[in-house]
Amino acid sequence: MKTIQIYDPALCCSTGVCGVNVDQALVNFAADVDWARQKGATIERFNLAQQPMAFAENEVVRGFLNRSGAESLPLILVDGEVALAGRYPNRSELSRWAGVETKPPAGCGCCGGHC
Repeated sequence: MKTIQIYDPALCCSTGVCGVNVDQALVNFAADVDWARQKGATIERFNLAQQPMAFAENEVVRGFLNRSGAESLPLILVDGEVALAGRYPNRSELSRWAGVETKPPAGCGCCGGHC
């Protein structure tokens, strides 16, 4: 299975789902990451405010930040290569990169057998 690394901008906590004014996109993304991990995906997240050395020590991330700046985060790497920048991926993108199924198996009972 592939490794997905998310390099977040400076957030108040590890997911950004904290504080008074929570960004709904971060709530959705945190749920999608949890879903993908439950399916077996390997996903690592790094927060610029809490883990700056993870950004400095990765040559791809360091080069991206030098070219585009921190305002261009988040940066998503799949097996060390840039897959997406500037926005968070949706569940479909995460599942494609991780190689996990997004649909329930046929006959699972969730849709009356019409999945």
